[in-house]
Amino acid sequence: MPPDSRFVPLEVKPDTTPIMIKHFTSSLSKFLSVVTLLFLISFTGQSQSIPEDAASISAGQTLFNGNCKSCHKIHTQSVGPALKNVYERAPSIDWIKGWIRNSAKVVASGDEYGVKIFEEYKKSQMTAFTNFSDEQIMNILAYIQAETKKGPETAAAPATGTPTAGGESTALPSNYLNVILIGMVLILILLVIILGFLISSLKRFLDQKNLSEEDKEVVHSPITASTISRSRGFIFIVTFLVAALGFKAVINGLYSVGIQQGYAPKQPIAFSHKLHAGDYEIDCKYCHTGVMKGKSATIPSVNICMNCHRAVKTESPQIQKIWQAADWNAETLSFGPNQKPIEWVRIHNLPDLAYFNHAQHVNVGGVACQTCHGPIETMDVVRQYSLLTMGWCIDCHRKTDINSKGNAYYDRLVELHNSKKPGTSMKVEDNGGLECSKCHY
Repeated sequence: MPPDSRFVPLEVKPDTTPIMIKHFTSSLSKFLSVVTLLFLISFTGQSQSIPEDAASISAGQTLFNGNCKSCHKIHTQSVGPALKNVYERAPSIDWIKGWIRNSAKVVASGDEYGVKIFEEYKKSQMTAFTNFSDEQIMNILAYIQAETKKGPETAAAPATGTPTAGGESTALPSNYLNVILIGMVLILILLVIILGFLISSLKRFLDQKNLSEEDKEVVHSPITASTISRSRGFIFIVTFLVAALGFKAVINGLYSVGIQQGYAPKQPIAFSHKLHAGDYEIDCKYCHTGVMKGKSATIPSVNICMNCHRAVKTESPQIQKIWQAADWNAETLSFGPNQKPIEWVRIHNLPDLAYFNHAQHVNVGGVACQTCHGPIETMDVVRQYSLLTMGWCIDCHRKTDINSKGNAYYDRLVELHNSKKPGTSMKVEDNGGLECSKCHY
């Protein structure tokens, strides 16, 4: 049957609504992704900005002085490059973080900037600070940025009697005072001798005059230096003084047994603390690594010396001794198999019966190295500065205040101390610092 011409079939168009919704959703997703990416980039940029608050700068200065100052200065080149504007010269802040934590890894990756620095400084390997957090590194950069803006300091002429950069005072040294005192005593003895000659000459002159009997008795008095020196009283006094002084010398000698104050032995390498700790202001803890965490401050290893002296003052005969101990080959820039320690001569010795812990004093107590070792930053040759006797330690424990601020461990102890001794500070002796078992057990 033919189709009815009255019924025309309608063209059915597909429904495009789902496609439009899908397209809109895709566009919205891309837009949100772009916005999110821009936000993350903006947030990352903000998180990488170097802080400028005083607390961050102060924390950075402490970290810099304790870890970086031995090899780096802000405005001048030292063992490593000057750090002025390092945050602008480096590829990025993240690069700086990676370099500080492990520069060897950056160099091994073939990083162009890292390899350039490594080659420029004679392949001297920077110490890895893997324990540094992002916040600590940013604080160090905050200090560097503050010092960069401040600019280099101009050295002022030291006033008379004030310490110089190396820690020495321009005041008259005590050795010169001793020489002056001895000179004055010699001059006094010379004056007494001259006075004796004058008296003798005056007597001879008066003998030629017609003197009365009374005057002659005065001129020729029976009491003379000769008669006094032969008298029993004078002999007794002199004998007593000699015996007393001899006895005192014996007692002093007995008390000085085992005391090595002033001991300054010759070392196998002429290491100057005045140059390193004084002029270059290298922190003691950089070389004496155990002082913050152990009983012994530890003697620096050859590797610590080589951190700097692969490139610094390499022509010095003393540095050549370090190279021999490290078995360092300057041509191949490598260490050999025949490494050996430097046999430093120990200066400070405590008897085996006495226990002393460096970390307890330096890390917990905050005691400065100079308290016991004296002005170490002024010594070319290190000597034992203090007595290091039991009496010397006890006297320190009686006078030293306990720093209890910010330490909850001491809160109760301070409360008890104030209730028993109001108005007085808590000393080490108040916390058992004079107990025998503190140092002898």
